[in-house]
Amino acid sequence: MPSEFRLYNTLTRQVEPFAPADGACVRMYTCGPTVYNPAHLGNFRTFLFEDLLRRVLRLRGWSVNQVMNLTDVDDKIIKRANERGLTITQVTNPVIEIFHRDREYLRIERAESYPRATEFIPQMIALVQALVDRGVAYQAEDGSVYFAIDRFPSYGKLSRLDTREVRPGARVSQDEYSKENAQDFALWKAAKEEDERTGAAWDSPWGRGRPGWHLECSAMAMSLLGETLDLHCGGIDLIFPHHEDEIAQSEGATGKQFSRFWCHGAFLLTDGTKMAKRLGNVHTVADLRENAVSAAAVRHFVFSTHYRQELNLSADALEGALNAVRRIGTFARRLEEARGGTPALAEAARIAVESARAALFDDLNAPEALAALHTFIGAANAELDRGGTDESAMQEARRAFALIDGVLDVVPEEVSVEAGLAERVEALLAERKAARARRDFAAADAIRKSLEAEGIAVEDLPTGTRWTKVR
Repeated sequence: MPSEFRLYNTLTRQVEPFAPADGACVRMYTCGPTVYNPAHLGNFRTFLFEDLLRRVLRLRGWSVNQVMNLTDVDDKIIKRANERGLTITQVTNPVIEIFHRDREYLRIERAESYPRATEFIPQMIALVQALVDRGVAYQAEDGSVYFAIDRFPSYGKLSRLDTREVRPGARVSQDEYSKENAQDFALWKAAKEEDERTGAAWDSPWGRGRPGWHLECSAMAMSLLGETLDLHCGGIDLIFPHHEDEIAQSEGATGKQFSRFWCHGAFLLTDGTKMAKRLGNVHTVADLRENAVSAAAVRHFVFSTHYRQELNLSADALEGALNAVRRIGTFARRLEEARGGTPALAEAARIAVESARAALFDDLNAPEALAALHTFIGAANAELDRGGTDESAMQEARRAFALIDGVLDVVPEEVSVEAGLAERVEALLAERKAARARRDFAAADAIRKSLEAEGIAVEDLPTGTRWTKVR
């Protein structure tokens, strides 16, 4: 029988057993990017944790229906469109293309749906109407519609904030509209001139306007996944006000629990500071490509820290991840080429799978799963050095490696070797071998370091010296 899967639920502040309501398919909503600028690595840390989650859910034996929204209308997008004399669609379409290109580079599996907010305006208007009909929303003097949080007694249950201490202005400043209560948040914003100019205004029962940021996710989530989700995920910065407001407007309209579980990932830091565009320390996936940092290395770096702990980005950390996945890649090739194993190899494979599954099913403990993988590689290499002939043991080892890597996905892609490089590297390695034979280790080390400076990794194995281009 599969092991119990446990996950930290932000709603209860506890690690709890999780299973989909129907026992078969996890209906999961993950907050996606606001597409006015390319997503930075802080965003992608969250997207990678969600990719890990969907893979582990499938490992547990469930199917996944993941919806990740693309916010293509909001204050920042409208401002950008106005500055450039464009429509919001002209601003967002190229950024959406970049997002998917970056997602594919980092091997983040495609979600089942990527709805754009502008495609769900009728559903958003219907949701606002339901809230007005239930008496938990009202229209202000200028035509904007607000959610009245004092008419929703459980407001604050996710973030555990006392509403008396809530500060106004998540995305709408207090004096922008006339509200009954400074804490109330906008569901539908009356159109301004810049909204009309950029194509960000629609007809509604309350006049021309556009949806509030929080409203968008509730409408898309319930339209595609039903009124009660199994799981809602995002970065920890979305707990308040975004997810708190999603709960209020969704449950205020339906009277049903909006999401059974809430799961949030911690920040990515740069030199101990939260990564954010305003700080000027942003790193993008394009930066990774330009510096030849592989997707496997990024995934190893991110998964080396638990998703609920802050992760600090540094050159040393990325270099360590590059070295780690190089060793994993070398082992993957050796495992593929090997012809036989030993009973001890099969036992190491069994232990590796058991350890990795236990770690991943315990609140996505990726660091322990990585440790299980590296322990297996060490044990397997030792057994392969013995040169066994047990083909079934070899198959067990391959299955174990494939299962664990199928979740972590940390085997680096092969880097192409330009013409003439192989001959030059082989010649240098022959010189190195000769230097070692005459015990001139200083010369041998100098050759190795010169190759490493060119992105050539050299490994001395019992079967001989192997080299790989890693960058």
